[in-house]
Amino acid sequence: MPPNPEATGRRLVAAAERLFAERGIDGVSLREINGAAGQRNSTALQYHFGDRAGLLGAVLAKHHPEIEARRHQLLDEYESRGDLPEAEARRTLAAALVRPMAAKLADPDGGRYYLRIMEQLVRRTPLPALRSTRSDPGQSIDRWRELVAPLLSEVALRRLHQRFMAIRVTYVELARRAAGPEGKDDRLFTSHLIDVVSAVLATEVSEETARLLGERDRRRDERGGERDGGAGEVPENPARGTAGPGGENGPGGEGGGPWPQAPA
Repeated sequence: MPPNPEATGRRLVAAAERLFAERGIDGVSLREINGAAGQRNSTALQYHFGDRAGLLGAVLAKHHPEIEARRHQLLDEYESRGDLPEAEARRTLAAALVRPMAAKLADPDGGRYYLRIMEQLVRRTPLPALRSTRSDPGQSIDRWRELVAPLLSEVALRRLHQRFMAIRVTYVELARRAAGPEGKDDRLFTSHLIDVVSAVLATEVSEETARLLGERDRRRDERGGERDGGAGEVPENPARGTAGPGGENGPGGEGGGPWPQAPA
């Protein structure tokens, strides 16, 4: 019986999910993924996905539609409720960020691997690539960012980037949970993570932080606008069309970045 191309593609994606999660996106060669998927034909992966970026894109695309649909549904419900007290609004929006991703903890078809891969993408994204991106209301994470914005002060929004901090905390904690033992009841973990994300969004700027921001601004003025870097320089929108740290070729010269957009 001739090989089924769809079945071959699914096996390659499943092998890539596991190996990308366990060893890192750049820590495994395409040849190893091909072998883990049981493919004797050394060009099977390139035939189906082209290169590492194409394979990574297929892994993300496998999970993205479900997450997008669920988050848009939660955001629709939030908007339908009208004006809410700020604390309730923050927690409702925190839940819209966390719950669609947390559902992947119970997805036996690579969901936990996906969460670990997403955390890598959030950590690896270069700042210049992110600063040049524009908001896309069709993406649920961009819609979430727009709805959260009115709840934050201008300093928290534009200077300290608390929305991205909330996103980053979400990915880091979900990846940590995903790397642990399976079969646990994740309801308490998920609820507490929502509490934490809500608290990040509610964090007020202290006098010390305001003072340090002022000092940094003065240093920039003295140097003609040069950036210091540091916590306040974190971008808002993770992993949009960026190159991985393995460079253009990745392990074994087998095609690294540019990486596809990482859906949230």
